[in-house]
Amino acid sequence: MSNKKIADVLLEIADAIETGEFGGKVKIGLTTLGSEHGVENMVRGAEIARAAGIDVVLIGDGLGSDIETVEAKDEEEAHKKMEELLDSGAIGACVTMHYNFPIGVSTVGRVVTPGVGKEMILATTTGSTATDRVEAMLKNAINGIATAKSIGIKNPKVGLLNVDGVRQVEKHLLKLKESGYDFEFTESMRADGGAVMRGNDLLTGTPDVMVTDTLTGNLLMKIFSSFTTGGSYEASGFGYGPGVGEDFDRKVLIVSRASGAPVIANAIKYAADIVRGNVSQVAREEYAKAKKAGLDDIIASLGAKKSSGAENEEVVAPPQEVVTVQLSGIDILDLEDACKALWKKGIYAETGMGCTGPVILVSEANTEKAETIMKEEGYFAG
Repeated sequence: MSNKKIADVLLEIADAIETGEFGGKVKIGLTTLGSEHGVENMVRGAEIARAAGIDVVLIGDGLGSDIETVEAKDEEEAHKKMEELLDSGAIGACVTMHYNFPIGVSTVGRVVTPGVGKEMILATTTGSTATDRVEAMLKNAINGIATAKSIGIKNPKVGLLNVDGVRQVEKHLLKLKESGYDFEFTESMRADGGAVMRGNDLLTGTPDVMVTDTLTGNLLMKIFSSFTTGGSYEASGFGYGPGVGEDFDRKVLIVSRASGAPVIANAIKYAADIVRGNVSQVAREEYAKAKKAGLDDIIASLGAKKSSGAENEEVVAPPQEVVTVQLSGIDILDLEDACKALWKKGIYAETGMGCTGPVILVSEANTEKAETIMKEEGYFAG
């Protein structure tokens, strides 16, 4: 072996010892189109992350940067190339500003709390884990625990934000815990303690994982990220996080179009963390443990409380076809029924969740007809 090759090997070993990446460096993608602060802001975030030792691939416009770049003319093409790179294994994860996660998958945010500068996981911040509020927050807890473990928190302490439905969530999580699902509740910093968190606990980061509904989590992300800047520039935190679900493998992390370069850089770091910790596998393991402790029975009991009607009606889907058009403005509680209403009319449709709310996905050919049906059936939210 030549002296140069020996030197290269020694440098690789030294780098691996320093970074802990003995299986090769993690490559993280970043789509650069669509930011309210311009492509320059995105590239700057990538440069900050690269300086911290993370390999970044820009998708879109690289502005002539020496960072590896996959060209794309618009956001649609950038997302297509992002998925190709993810599915081929060319990148381990990707940070982007918009992605339609399927129902059952939601993003787990990561913030720095202002009280004591502690990091805290917010479960969850975009997407929808379930159409039932209590079921969604139960699964949000599991998603949050899985994500915390994937970034190195071995025994994350869980708190439940004091929002509608939280007492039911607490009751069902306690039942899971008593039946063998191993996790630990935290205690509120307030004198009366308990696992139900107050606003004070948000500011101090009392739990490692703060469980809430997605819309509240989304609002909190925006406040934590931009409370020092007046709202137009998100300067703090790690972004809205990776989409996590029971059986979801694509590691896609969301940032806002208002996210500044420091948040972009942190989101890339967050992406590298969840790739190294294999959040998808950890989530599968956590769901398996929860199901062994009776999660499915608890969810079934929630469904049994609902009145019979369209939500329980068996409707066979028409033959599957490619769906590319999003119909938005539908209330989350009506999403499944709206999809079935289209199926009844012979229109194939799928449900999804974008950054702005729930969507029905249909083919381009069926768009106009589907919109008419949705209006006639009263499914578009006011």
